[in-house]
Amino acid sequence: MALRHPADRGGARRGRFAHLAEKSSHFTSSPAFFIVCLTLIALFIAVHAAHLPLEWQLLAGDLMTAVTLLLLALLKNSELRAEHAIQRKLDALAAALLEQREGKGSEAADELRKAIRMEEET
Repeated sequence: MALRHPADRGGARRGRFAHLAEKSSHFTSSPAFFIVCLTLIALFIAVHAAHLPLEWQLLAGDLMTAVTLLLLALLKNSELRAEHAIQRKLDALAAALLEQREGKGSEAADELRKAIRMEEET
């Protein structure tokens, strides 16, 4: 297992984990996931308030812990991908500005257009 930046893994195409992480990130930022979290919290409170056996209390706590760990992993993955995308855009911008200042060709400007996806906006 390679310990590389998530945006660098898999070359130009995205892998299954990248698709799963993106879909999960969209779901976890939705109102539906908020309701799931509220339901888990209500279950946790209900189990403790009802003085159910210890096994049920542990199950409720374990569910909350599992959701927390999954969210932490998704958050870190999204953070690293966003960081990499911003860095690529900054690098392209700096190269285009330097190229313009030196009066050279437009290779860096083309890279800048690709980095900020100007062609997709129009």
